[in-house]
Amino acid sequence: MVNKVKWALNAKKAGHAGTLDPEATGLLAIALGEATKTVPYVTDGMKAYTFIVRLGQATNTDDTEGEVIASSDLRPSDAEITAALGQFTGDIQQIPPQFSAVKVDGERAYKLARGGEELDLVARDLYVESLTFLNRIDDDHVELELVCGKGGYVRSIARDLGDVLGCHGHVKTLRRIWSCSLNVEDAIQFQTVVDLAKDPALEAYLHPLELGLADVPELKCRPEEVGKLRNGNPAMVMASDLEYGDEAWVSCGGEPLAIGVYKAGEIHPSRVFVAPV
Repeated sequence: MVNKVKWALNAKKAGHAGTLDPEATGLLAIALGEATKTVPYVTDGMKAYTFIVRLGQATNTDDTEGEVIASSDLRPSDAEITAALGQFTGDIQQIPPQFSAVKVDGERAYKLARGGEELDLVARDLYVESLTFLNRIDDDHVELELVCGKGGYVRSIARDLGDVLGCHGHVKTLRRIWSCSLNVEDAIQFQTVVDLAKDPALEAYLHPLELGLADVPELKCRPEEVGKLRNGNPAMVMASDLEYGDEAWVSCGGEPLAIGVYKAGEIHPSRVFVAPV
């Protein structure tokens, strides 16, 4: 997807802000050119997903792509499911799926799992802002919404919820609906990229790179400070209530200049945006 978008828009640089499982749908944030410098901030931001859990079955991949390894006739009520969701909010720990991109002794877990290895993966910290009951589709399926921080595995949530309820579970469908300040409603279909490849009309769908910095405080500087920032040097910024060591981005006249660390009235740049031609 990244390579296709890069080609379609004749971009020299491109990157994405968070992978999706192969069968997942929804938002994939792709940055081009200087906007690639904002990718870490989108990646580290909060993300939201809607997903359907298949109750009564566990699979070795924790989704529908895998083989069923356990089953149960038990079907918890809506009230029981809702009550259990509270165990998965706040600062929690989750074990990644066996089929995941985490590294084990330098190898991706999914490669080892495909080779038949049973992996003992280490639990990872995850912040979950909310896990909400949306809809009981039928006896076997329930739709939930998850808002979480970086590194969350929805498949692990479905698996662990099934274990807590005593009925097993795995992800049936998964859709990312927003990431940081980027919303799927503002995205375009991949087919549009294909249809308008190399056409200047495709550029109309590009969003300003500032959108990737929506969760980072903005500071402003005077025109005489622009040259310093362009050269990667500290520069004075206008009055701010940020604390020493906070990260921020700087603009002048509406033009993004740099991202850096605030220190006693100055910004010390760590990433500098190249001036537009």
